[in-house]
Amino acid sequence: MRIRATALVMDLKLPPSDQPMPPSAGNFVPAATLVIFRQNPQVGQPPQLLMVERSPRMRFAAGASVFPGGRVDPADRELARALEPEAPLEMASARIAAIRETLEETGLLVGCLDPVTPEAAREGRALLAREGALAPVLARMGWTLAPDRLAFFAHWCPNLERAFDTRFFLADLGSGEVEIAVDETENSRLFWASAAQTLEMAENGATRLIFPTLRNLERLARFGSYAEALADVERHPPRRIQPRSETRCDGQWLAIPDDLGYPVCAQRLESVRRG
Repeated sequence: MRIRATALVMDLKLPPSDQPMPPSAGNFVPAATLVIFRQNPQVGQPPQLLMVERSPRMRFAAGASVFPGGRVDPADRELARALEPEAPLEMASARIAAIRETLEETGLLVGCLDPVTPEAAREGRALLAREGALAPVLARMGWTLAPDRLAFFAHWCPNLERAFDTRFFLADLGSGEVEIAVDETENSRLFWASAAQTLEMAENGATRLIFPTLRNLERLARFGSYAEALADVERHPPRRIQPRSETRCDGQWLAIPDDLGYPVCAQRLESVRRG
């Protein structure tokens, strides 16, 4: 008999997305990632997304293509308290982490109210590498952030020891051309591609995708614009997704709830790449 993944998730009594995981639930690491849209240079084609290919030397997701992002640092929480004192701290600090990690990994500053030239972005990125925190970069460069420009899209928390409790956000660059550059430490390549193109690359063996990235790309591939993605979020408000193993008549599967907007909700466990 198939066990519904939705029942398994509900039984875990996961806290709302604006709250941290309780210590009793396990040793999870708060993290954030950013799905960056831009209009496709080819008129009439689906939007492109910025992908980061992880260095093969990395412990987590080595050689895989992911969205920019990383763990939430204490300095992210301090800046979040200063910029959004009324917002839930977990959500606000995740937005800051997504912005900081994207600047660090790609050289692209997202969620800024001020125009940022390529030269200024390079200077800010170098300063971030020296300081290790975003607040002194904003002060030095005179930049003002609007973190609420990042739309909350999804929330994934694998049920594994030291797993990343990751909030996914969306941002839109419109049609503007931007300058990006790989950091050559954690990542080995950056590329713009539609969700469908990245899925095709994975199918052909040109890149690797971990389970959450694969599921999110399948969902994103259905959208013809950033506005369509936002509308889907309205229809499917995010909540923590904790994939669960299911025993079916044809073997073991890894599954997620089927009511959160994902077109594919299960994959054979033997073929899953988790990290």
